[in-house]
Amino acid sequence: MSLEANKAFAAVLTAGISFMVAGLVGGLVVHPHRLDKPAIETGEVVASAAPAAPAALEPIGPLLANANVQNGQTIMGRQCAACHTWTEGGRNAVGPNLYNVVGGPHAHRDDFNYSPAMKALHDKNWDYEALNAFLNRPSAAIPGTRMAFAGISQAQARADVIAYLRTLSASPQPLP
Repeated sequence: MSLEANKAFAAVLTAGISFMVAGLVGGLVVHPHRLDKPAIETGEVVASAAPAAPAALEPIGPLLANANVQNGQTIMGRQCAACHTWTEGGRNAVGPNLYNVVGGPHAHRDDFNYSPAMKALHDKNWDYEALNAFLNRPSAAIPGTRMAFAGISQAQARADVIAYLRTLSASPQPLP
C-alpha cells in the first residue's frame, strides 16, 4: 500500500473513532429521561370516517333557461378546440366532431374510434343531464373514456357549453 493510501485510511478511521467517542461522551454528559406521562395529551385515537360520497350534480335544466350561448362558444373555443371540431360535416380530430351531439347517441360518429366504454353506451342518447355529468368529470361519468379532460367545475359554465352545443344542429333539441 502506498503512503497516500495509508494517510486516507488513517483519516477515515480517525474520523470514525472521533464521532464514536463524541457520541459516548455526549450520552454520559446528557442524561435523557422519559416522562412518566406525555407532556401533551392527544386524546383517544379515533378511526377515520368513511370518505363522503361526492355531491350530486345540480340539475342542469334550470341553468339552461338562463344560459349564455356566446359564453359557451367562448369556453368551447378555449377548452375544446384543441381536440374537437363542431362544424356540420367537419372532420374528427383527437376527439370526434361535436355537431349534432345533443340528443344524439353516445359514440355518434361511425368514422371515429371511440373507447370501449363509450361504444358500450351507443344505444343511449346524450340528454342534457348526461352531458352535464360528462362535462363535469368525463372519467367519473364514463369510466374508461379516452377523453383526457378534467372537466368544467362551474355549473353555469357547463350550462353555457351545453346551450351552445344545442345550437350545433339543423333541428336543435327542445330545452327541458
